[in-house]
Parts: sequence; C-alpha cells; structure tokens
Amino acid sequence: MKLLVIFIALLPFLAKGQVSASSKIKFGIEQDFLPYITGGYFAGAWVGKNHIRVRVLTAKVNKPDFIVKKGFTNNEVKAYAIVGDYFLQKDWKGWWIGSGLVLWNSSIQSEQKINTASFNNVLLNGSIGYNWKFAKRFYLSPWAGLHLRIGGTRTVAVDGKIFIPPLLNPEASLKVGYCF
Repeated sequence: MKLLVIFIALLPFLAKGQVSASSKIKFGIEQDFLPYITGGYFAGAWVGKNHIRVRVLTAKVNKPDFIVKKGFTNNEVKAYAIVGDYFLQKDWKGWWIGSGLVLWNSSIQSEQKINTASFNNVLLNGSIGYNWKFAKRFYLSPWAGLHLRIGGTRTVAVDGKIFIPPLLNPEASLKVGYCF
C-alpha cells in the first residue's frame, strides 16, 4: 500500500511540462514468469513519459532449494518494490536500466521442518533488460538484476541453526507487458 501511495505521489512530476503526442504520459501492467514457475505470483504496474518510467510491483517467490543455503528449505519471499527505469529509446523500446528499493518479507525452515522463522530485508536493486514490442501494445522483456541487502535481519535462528540472508541476490526472468 505504501508503494502505491509513493507511485501516485510521483505522477505530478512525470506530468510536468507540456504534453505533446510523442511525450504523453502512459501507463502499463506487467507479469513476470519466474514467480509463477516457483508457485508464487506477480503484479506490476508502471507510469512513464519519454525515456523514463516508474514501476511498482509485488511478488511472491518460493526459492528453489538448490539456491538456498545447505541445511535450509522452504525459503519464501514476498517482495514489494518501487523501481525507476531509463530507456535508451523513447516509448519504452529496446535496452533499459533500472534501480530501486525492495522490501522482502521472508520465511524459512531448517531441513528438520520443525519451526518456521520470519524475517525482513531491505534491498537496493539494479537491473538491465530489453523491451521487444511484438504487437502495438504488447511487449516481452527479458531482464537480469542484482539485489544488494542494505538493511533488515542479518541472522535468522530456526531449529537451533542460523541462517544468514545473502548479501547479494541475483535474479533473471522474462516479463510480458501491456502499454495503455
């Protein structure tokens, strides 16, 4: 909810100045395939003008055990983010780079699966991608990013074991989007 308020607060800054046919404010929605593959969900929306857009998103991802520290399992992440993107071309085509803040509300179990521990982290995101328009309003966007943990829980105790959330969290996926 806080991200939605921030998103709405940024609208006047994007609308500043004269609006011509080539620099209209546009809105869009996106879906990311990765969360669904892991049994989660994703919802994203954006607003932008010229080369810049601001996105808000929420996602739930169940991290596969092969990327979770040995001895732990069922690492679930519920993410909330606000991200700014810059496109090299107008109308959100081609290459883009982005950065933003992400909140992860997470849970994890040891392999013993006796208790579940909850923890929170704040991350700084950096990402790069490419928007390929395949229809007038639809696009595909392969992307990769890196999340740097900048705040939150540093150690998590569960079932007598200590889990340390990673400092760096790489991610890559494919999004499909629609521009209104």
